[in-house]
Amino acid sequence: MKAFTVETHDRVEFLSITRQVADHVKEAGLTDGVVLVFVPHTTAAVTINENADPDVMRDMKTALDKIAPNLAEFRHGEGNSDAHARSSLIGCSKTIPVEKGRLALGTWQDIYFCEFDGPRRRHVFLQFLAAMPA
Repeated sequence: MKAFTVETHDRVEFLSITRQVADHVKEAGLTDGVVLVFVPHTTAAVTINENADPDVMRDMKTALDKIAPNLAEFRHGEGNSDAHARSSLIGCSKTIPVEKGRLALGTWQDIYFCEFDGPRRRHVFLQFLAAMPA
């Protein structure tokens, strides 16, 4: 397993971590298989989405504001129940195929670390699983 840190600067933020994941896949020598990307935080998540138009990630923030707003009636004492809900909705892991040493992402896809309770210093864990020989 490998790990790296992510520094966030806003309460809600989407940071591309595709380059870091790809670099670790290369360093691990994984040629064919999958990489599991896991975020060990209850107020953060990981997703795959479009990398070409920054409005997509702005629209994601807007959608999440509507789906999981920060409501006064939430009872959790830290005041971040919306962040917990968003993390559960998006999810804390993604499994990405690796083919010939490269992430098998679509042309417009990136892997995004999703911060919902920042700014913070966060961790991302990677687990590499090699394909069985045919």
